[in-house]
Amino acid sequence: MIASTGSSGLYKAPLSKGLLFIPSALSILLAFLFQQQQALFIYNWQAIKEDFHIWRLISGRIICLDLKDTFCSSLLIYNFRTLERRFGSRKFTSFLLGAWILSTLFDFLLVEAVELVCHITLSTLPSGFLAPIFALFVPFYCSIPRVQLAHILGLFPITNKTLVYVVGLQLLTSSPYMVVVAASGLISGLCYNWDVLNIRQILCVPNWLANLFSQMLEPIFSSEEPVNETPVGMGATVDIQRQQRIELLDQQIMFSQIAQLGRRPQQQGRALTWNNFFQPWRNRHAANHAEPQAPPQPSEQQVTQLMEMGFSRSDVLTALRASNNDINVATNYLLQR
Repeated sequence: MIASTGSSGLYKAPLSKGLLFIPSALSILLAFLFQQQQALFIYNWQAIKEDFHIWRLISGRIICLDLKDTFCSSLLIYNFRTLERRFGSRKFTSFLLGAWILSTLFDFLLVEAVELVCHITLSTLPSGFLAPIFALFVPFYCSIPRVQLAHILGLFPITNKTLVYVVGLQLLTSSPYMVVVAASGLISGLCYNWDVLNIRQILCVPNWLANLFSQMLEPIFSSEEPVNETPVGMGATVDIQRQQRIELLDQQIMFSQIAQLGRRPQQQGRALTWNNFFQPWRNRHAANHAEPQAPPQPSEQQVTQLMEMGFSRSDVLTALRASNNDINVATNYLLQR
């Protein structure tokens, strides 16, 4: 889906907005105003192992010291905001926290493996919130639908996800040692996505903490709902215009299904009252035409997953029934209301 630019593009993505602006601002301040303090944020593995500077595991993995890495990581966070809208801020935060903690362990294992196999000592690794960003490629690949937009020379497809992969490749090639951080992040993302050793429950943001941050920080980083969207057909290319029309058609189909679902109980109630006066005819009609089976009820796990995103139970049940229990379609409907 083509998002609008500016802060409205971060609607319902307060954590993505905070990760986009705060680390970028601190990185710029360190690059231009506080250059002497940059040494405190170097991800120095030699100092961690030999001098026991454990605090570098935190300071060295938050702020990028290379402005090119800052720019690429900011672009990726902006594009990954779709995951926060889809999963909800609490689940999105839990994923980032789990990937950030797990990548610390995998950084150590990979550094030791490189030194043992290749006889190369990695004294420093690229600084910044990089491993969790690479970890987000796992749910991005698995959860975000792929929409084809064009072809290059009729052979190489261009999709809505191509730009994200290109920016990720640019970030990967920005430093020789970035491969270690990228591998650590991808492994962490796979472990969390597959729930290895029940890691989701172990490294999960508690409800009370999520509610606390929601009350304190969400009003600061929340964005207003966009009201002035670009009209359909005003895209830069014919392919973008076609994609916008497809998205509009999908929205109209979902709204039509919801409207039919709301009218169905009223129609059934009127038919029941009328048939009470013609009981014999109703019995014959029922014998000739069997009633269609009712759609399956949504599972409690699906309802809970959508309610964690902040929607009410009644809205969640309505969206799931209208989408035939397809959680992706139901999520898109709830977000577009």
